[in-house]
Amino acid sequence: MRGRNPFDGKPQMTLRDVAEAAGVSEMTVSRVLRNRGDVSAQTRDRVYSAARKLGYVPNKIAGALASNRVNLVGVIIPSLSNMVFPDVLAGIGEVLDETPLQPVIGTSKYDDALEEKVIYEMLSWRPSGLIVAGLEHNEAARAMMANAGIPVVEVMDVDGDPVAACVGISHIEAGRQMAQEIAARGYRRIGYCGSSSIADHRAQKRRQGFEQGLAEAGLSLADTCLYAGASGFGTGRGMTAEILTRTPDLDFLYYNSDINAAGGLLYCLEKGMSIPGQIGLAGFNSFEVLDGLPMRIATMDSQRHEIGRRAAELVAANALTDEILTLEPQFLPGDTIR
Repeated sequence: MRGRNPFDGKPQMTLRDVAEAAGVSEMTVSRVLRNRGDVSAQTRDRVYSAARKLGYVPNKIAGALASNRVNLVGVIIPSLSNMVFPDVLAGIGEVLDETPLQPVIGTSKYDDALEEKVIYEMLSWRPSGLIVAGLEHNEAARAMMANAGIPVVEVMDVDGDPVAACVGISHIEAGRQMAQEIAARGYRRIGYCGSSSIADHRAQKRRQGFEQGLAEAGLSLADTCLYAGASGFGTGRGMTAEILTRTPDLDFLYYNSDINAAGGLLYCLEKGMSIPGQIGLAGFNSFEVLDGLPMRIATMDSQRHEIGRRAAELVAANALTDEILTLEPQFLPGDTIR
């Protein structure tokens, strides 16, 4: 007799239902769906056909009790609304699509306590791997990741102390390289527009590297404008208006993200400012969605898609490693820097 679904009262399909429809034993159905044992191709086709027709989904938890592992890969990112992470997820999916593994997404909202909870829930399902954005975690989260017994890969950043494997770019170096590009083009009165949140570790590291690069060129920031909350065109416009009202002789603005830089670009164009002659602009991340703007913003390609791919390859290979894989950000001059 079929079990009952406590949520809606509809009968759940069982191995017996599939076995009866395929004309084989329950043991044979189990072997086919778990890809175990010697079963003929004809019988496998009958079982798969019956399972699809009935809408049967095998109980992976029962299988996990024997193998202590399910074909899921936990992926924990700060936000689904942040445009940074879809490219990372696309890279992960591109690799895992060629394997039996499936990604399961959780969000931490840039909150260490919430991230700890999400990591705990993910690992309680005994996944085959774990991919986590960033290097900054609380002690409990680090302990769980270090003792998970599965491939764990931290992504996006290499400036810190990884728990296990790590794939990303140096955000300090990305900021430093941007400063070098700006200084080499003759800009001298430089402002920075970015987030006030200390939880946005990667943006803070880019600012650190940016100021280091300016110092190496004998320069320093002429002014800074910080925001709280989310990036956006409106945020970029607001910061640009504020900083140029306060310090109108700035000849360059560096933004923590392309989205904010886009708002700044639109503001400067509306004010009739000559770009990149009178003022130059640059952001970070290289978002293709902004290609329709009147001018292409100077930026750094942060290799998000490739980061996702490389991390998924480590998980798919079941690699228990502490390898640190550093990718190089690529400067893209666009139209907003001379």
